[in-house]
Amino acid sequence: MAVMGEAGSGGVAGGRGLLFEGRDVEELHALVSARFAPHRLTVLDDRPVDGRFRCVHEGAVALYELGYGAEVDVTPGELPDFYNVHVPLSGDGAVTADGVTLSSALSIVNPRQRLSMRWSGETLNRVLIIPRPTLDRALCVRLGELPSAPLFFAPVLDRRAGAVRAWLRVVRAFAEFADSELAARSPLGMGHFEQLVVNGLLDAQPHRLSDTVVGRGPAVLPRAVRRAADFCAEHAQEPISVADMALAARVSVRSLREGFRTHLATTPLAYLRRVRLDLARRDLLAIAEGHALGTVTDVALRWGFVHLGRFTGHYRQSYGETPSQTLRGGRRRAGSVSDHGPGTIHKGVPFPP
Repeated sequence: MAVMGEAGSGGVAGGRGLLFEGRDVEELHALVSARFAPHRLTVLDDRPVDGRFRCVHEGAVALYELGYGAEVDVTPGELPDFYNVHVPLSGDGAVTADGVTLSSALSIVNPRQRLSMRWSGETLNRVLIIPRPTLDRALCVRLGELPSAPLFFAPVLDRRAGAVRAWLRVVRAFAEFADSELAARSPLGMGHFEQLVVNGLLDAQPHRLSDTVVGRGPAVLPRAVRRAADFCAEHAQEPISVADMALAARVSVRSLREGFRTHLATTPLAYLRRVRLDLARRDLLAIAEGHALGTVTDVALRWGFVHLGRFTGHYRQSYGETPSQTLRGGRRRAGSVSDHGPGTIHKGVPFPP
């Protein structure tokens, strides 16, 4: 798995979130590999790459802008556990998913699908990365349980559909908000935008559960489960137990466990752990972005994780990276890497993967 390094001679120039701007194709390739997935890169024309790679936002949903400044072929192979949405801002290209060339580059490729892309030198893409756990949680709110398999969307986003056009306007507003000074001051506002992007996609783009979840609000939970969930959110920093949660919910421990199993497909303690993990991730992202101070140990202890090895394991399982990688500004994706290594292809002559 490639690890992102600092930009060298290509230079990180001015611009919010700019990761790369320049002609060093190997450096650009390494950065894109680290943020998305290892891939093969072929430069198809004689002019040098004049690339630009910008991180607009990283969190529960990640948003980037990427252009190569030359005609390229990009082949990651099988995607890890994230949804890859391409919204071309300029230029054109072709996207192939599982061997089928899509009718439009405005597309979404699902986890575990095999992907290849060809972009013109004029292409600048807005790229959304939605980790599968983020989308699964949105589905769980609507269905009352986690899905057993990845949700598969129809691959082409049709601009003729009013709901899709509205969703694209949400993505544009999300990008504008993320670029504003207010975004750094309002992580709650950013979180609402992330939810709007994910839930809007569930409602706008056809998928195999459309008939079940489109237009559906949160699953109705029994009052006892809702009271226990609210108690977790309000007291996550305290040393609470299942008995404390049951007392707050005004039911027995046995009834509470049965309620969480039936309606949330989890246990009370696993639910509390996930609440604490989300809060720990929020704090680590704030430190990584320079809005707070602290270490992984500080954050883990703050949210009740006294065994750092277990904290790291649970965190990696939930977010696809370690707490230290989050703190270093590492990529935000879940799942395993593709079967291709980071070998670059220059002028049509490949390095082996």
